[in-house]
Amino acid sequence: MRFVGVVPEENVVHWSKEIVNAVWEHGRVMPEADAATWRQDACGAWIRREHFGQEHAEFGWKIEKIAAGGPAKPESLRPFHCRNRYDVANGKPHCQMTADRTDAPAVEYVRPPRNRGL
Repeated sequence: MRFVGVVPEENVVHWSKEIVNAVWEHGRVMPEADAATWRQDACGAWIRREHFGQEHAEFGWKIEKIAAGGPAKPESLRPFHCRNRYDVANGKPHCQMTADRTDAPAVEYVRPPRNRGL
């Protein structure tokens, strides 16, 4: 089985199931959510495992390369919400989406997970 990553049409990449699974493991595990289903990307946005490649899903995610040059190996790939990306040239994430903690006390978890645009 192969998955299509959400990237500009001219750069569509077909990722193997093994790569997708390995990259998912790089997502941030949060204590309030089931790690098999939910992770956060480097911007803090919630992503949902089964929404890989679903650009218009609320928790859709893609695979971004975080190192210039070289092959695309799990060590140089990270999961990102479809509205976020990684700027390899500047070595930092470019965030347009993050977790929404509006009206949530600092010591409480937000359930269910939700995101907000920046």
